[in-house]
Amino acid sequence: MTTVVPVGDEYDVLVGHGVSDRVPDLLPKGVQRVLVIHPEPLAHLAEPIVRALRQADVEVHEAGVPDAEAAKTVEVAARLWSVLGEAGFTRTDAVVGVGGGSVTDLAGFVAATWLRGVAVVQVPTTVLGMVDAAVGGKTGINTPEGKNLVGSFHPPVGVLCDLDSLATLPPRDIAAGLAEAIKGGFIADPAILDLVEADPVAATDPRSPVLREIIERKIAVKADVVARDLKESSLREILNYGHTLGHAIEHHEGYRMRHGDAVAIGMVYAAELAHRSGLIDDALLARHRQVLSTVGLPTTYAGAPFDDLLIALRRDKKTRGSLLRFVVLDGLASPRRLEGPSEDMMREAYAALA
Repeated sequence: MTTVVPVGDEYDVLVGHGVSDRVPDLLPKGVQRVLVIHPEPLAHLAEPIVRALRQADVEVHEAGVPDAEAAKTVEVAARLWSVLGEAGFTRTDAVVGVGGGSVTDLAGFVAATWLRGVAVVQVPTTVLGMVDAAVGGKTGINTPEGKNLVGSFHPPVGVLCDLDSLATLPPRDIAAGLAEAIKGGFIADPAILDLVEADPVAATDPRSPVLREIIERKIAVKADVVARDLKESSLREILNYGHTLGHAIEHHEGYRMRHGDAVAIGMVYAAELAHRSGLIDDALLARHRQVLSTVGLPTTYAGAPFDDLLIALRRDKKTRGSLLRFVVLDGLASPRRLEGPSEDMMREAYAALA
């Protein structure tokens, strides 16, 4: 059975087992060439996609890239632009991203910038990619100054979430991906939290219908928000819950920390800010630590002086001038922005993470 989650009227996200070979069905008419981008260790996951494209008489080019955040650099993007140029890709050709969130971010960015935009199909192979990075059209690469500071909004023409690709995913990577799903539970769909709390073992089992339901619910949350606010003019900022401090920590750690781990810490920090602002009670603050820790996600951090993180916080995409802005909760499933919290409050909230 394949579940179809529409993202407004723009495109669909397909979730099921053995669906990755349906990439040709999602391509616009007239595509003659496709560049399949994948991490070098995941060439085997790209094989059925390449085979299906060739059977559909499409000229296929493959490009292996580094794994994880190492793929999201201007040097890697420039190499891929060269591949597209040498192969004669035109505006009616396409890119396919196969891999985790870093690769789908990169593939989307390359597609957005080649000839000012060609079609892209995303095939996320991790929980993180499925529930967040591949859906919504946010693309980007990193710079020495911070994460995702260079990017573009470029919606895919379709997303294929093949649950079979999760079978060999390390448990820690599944848990890290769940951080983004749990985020969706806190900001919009508390049923996700209930599912994780009721059976954390099933929530981290790639063969479990529980994990599938969590994935589908989080995709639905993101699809609803993105359909109403593609370019993050207002509503879409709620999807950054936990990301403000999370991105600062990732940058400080040289991107060696899993994105989901950093976001988990960032959500606890946001909850501490909300609690100190009188927006959430003790129980909801405690629930952040409880639900995250039950699947093995970190809820504490003392790996950097706050002054170092503050530099990165001031570069966050939600910052306006010198005004720091955080996504917080005003109750369960009731996100809002907290603008200009005092530096004392931010330091106290950070101290609580230790």
